[in-house]
Amino acid sequence: MLGISKAFFKVEIGQLVTYKEERFKITHLISVESVLALNLRTLESERLYIDEIKLVANDDGLKDRNVVGHNDLTLYSEEEWAQAQRRFLVIKPLLENPIRSRTDAEKIADSSGVHVATLYRWLKNYQEAGHVSALVPSKRGRKYGSKLLAQEQEKIVESVIEDIYLNKQRHKPQDVIEEVNRRCRLAKIAAPHSNTVRHRLKLLDPAATMRLRGFKEAARNKYAPILGQFPGADYPLAVVQIDHTEADIILVDEVHRKPIGRPWMTLAIDVCTRTVAGLYVTFEKPSAASVGMCIAHAICPKREYLAELGIEGDWSVWGVMSVIHTDNAKEFRGVVLDRACVEYNIDLQWRPVLLPHYGGHIERLMGTMANEIRKLPGATFSNPTKRKGYDSEKNAAMTLKEFERYLVDFIVNVYHQRVHSQLGMSPRRKWELGVMGDEHMTGTGIMPIPEDPLRVRLDFMPFFERTVQQYGIKIDCITYYDHILDPYINSIDPENKREKKTFVVRRDPRDISKIYFFDPADNRYVVIPYRNIGQPAMSVWELKEVQQLLKTQGKEDVDENMIFEALGRMRSRIEEAKHKTKAARRQATRNPSINGANPNTGKSNANLTLKSSSFPLIESASVANEDDPFAQDIEPFDEISLRR
Repeated sequence: MLGISKAFFKVEIGQLVTYKEERFKITHLISVESVLALNLRTLESERLYIDEIKLVANDDGLKDRNVVGHNDLTLYSEEEWAQAQRRFLVIKPLLENPIRSRTDAEKIADSSGVHVATLYRWLKNYQEAGHVSALVPSKRGRKYGSKLLAQEQEKIVESVIEDIYLNKQRHKPQDVIEEVNRRCRLAKIAAPHSNTVRHRLKLLDPAATMRLRGFKEAARNKYAPILGQFPGADYPLAVVQIDHTEADIILVDEVHRKPIGRPWMTLAIDVCTRTVAGLYVTFEKPSAASVGMCIAHAICPKREYLAELGIEGDWSVWGVMSVIHTDNAKEFRGVVLDRACVEYNIDLQWRPVLLPHYGGHIERLMGTMANEIRKLPGATFSNPTKRKGYDSEKNAAMTLKEFERYLVDFIVNVYHQRVHSQLGMSPRRKWELGVMGDEHMTGTGIMPIPEDPLRVRLDFMPFFERTVQQYGIKIDCITYYDHILDPYINSIDPENKREKKTFVVRRDPRDISKIYFFDPADNRYVVIPYRNIGQPAMSVWELKEVQQLLKTQGKEDVDENMIFEALGRMRSRIEEAKHKTKAARRQATRNPSINGANPNTGKSNANLTLKSSSFPLIESASVANEDDPFAQDIEPFDEISLRR
């Protein structure tokens, strides 16, 4: 079995962890979602929820969750990534053989045409890092900025640069070279080549050099920031199947409660236990973004997700799957999706053409969900014959958020709890047996937990590439800035001195008030807010609406101020419409003839239809918080490809 990625940690007896800022030592594994642990301060035993515990790195302190010791996956070229995958395939037999010998390694090395020492080096790099990107080949030759001079020579060069170059006298490079030669003669050591001294001068920080040489204003103008505002599925997560379907239901908008169309569902099912591993619901057609968000949702714990939806219950299904089966649609073949799966050691397999039975488990799950959806108001049924006599749009009553809450509640509290005909037990019980085991079978053990769930979600999201300017980073006419960007202002690409260096940036479509900047110095993502932090948060959906509004008004040169001014006007109109809608609902209660209200009760027939469902509907988020002007449906990321 292949090793666990270093981005995850496995819960085991005797392990030191933290929980709500307290240190514990795990003593018992009592269920798939909780453990018993000894509080090291009070020496009392407590129950801890697994998805809330954190790993203790050592006795000196906690591990930094933000630092990830490898490059963003998009920074490698196709050739580098292909070479890393080839190396992984070579060492894979050794990883799968826990009792491998030197002879085994030599045979594989001979058949692969590499030296056995090279093979062991690849094996060590992968085992230490836990991810495939550790096998990306290093560039040949000396790395940019490397120094090969003797220590005494380096000291002399540094002293001369500091004494005569970094001052307001502004000596020329030739003056530095001559002084280095003079001091080396006095010290009776070999002088470095003049080109080496010139190279050291080029390595100096340009902004600091200009300031020390008396060009403070020029340095500020150029570099200072401008501030402003199936087979093999015999254990949990061995094989997960993913697919999409357009739900047979008409949903309504959050504001006017008017029909707006059918939503798309992306679902992931664990073939072994039949548990639903993850889902994603949107009005947009399937894309690599929706697939990636569903996979990330499946990998990460879901306690906070249930709390955000206001759903009671347990969804203790998380962890990295070994294999993902999909159909052959283009949204399952994106470059970002492929690289993320390889990075997390997920084997992404496509269903053989003309063999639909390979996707039978996900198809049956889709059928189960379709049968449940037909009980809801606004259902369109599977064909026009069954829909005859039923006006789906007239009876539509649920918003996208209400629909998502209904699906999750059904999955967690009904589907996972009832006996599955093929399993002979509930999916939840099958998952517990597969993980914890019993007297008849050995379980896999509790699934490793992502140390940084946000990093997992980011790895499966599309990305932007942007340069860092003096004002910060600009995306869709909106500027973002933080002091963390200062060292990268006007950075030059070390591979091409004529081009500015670009950096990887990712953005959550639900809230674009911040972006995630991949800091190459620390190999981690850093949150960068609006340059003008006084501007309100918005979604990609709202941004596109504002841009379309400005376009219809004939405004071509759109800037940030115009966008936020238009956003304010749009939200004001939405708020006015909401108040009008509430007044109309109050009038409908008084007059039974309006909106199809029941003449006996004065209540809307749509509400009666909801209550007649065989599964209780949770109170609508839009009804519970009608004054929230930000409740808008979100569009997923557009498809973004890697730079060639």
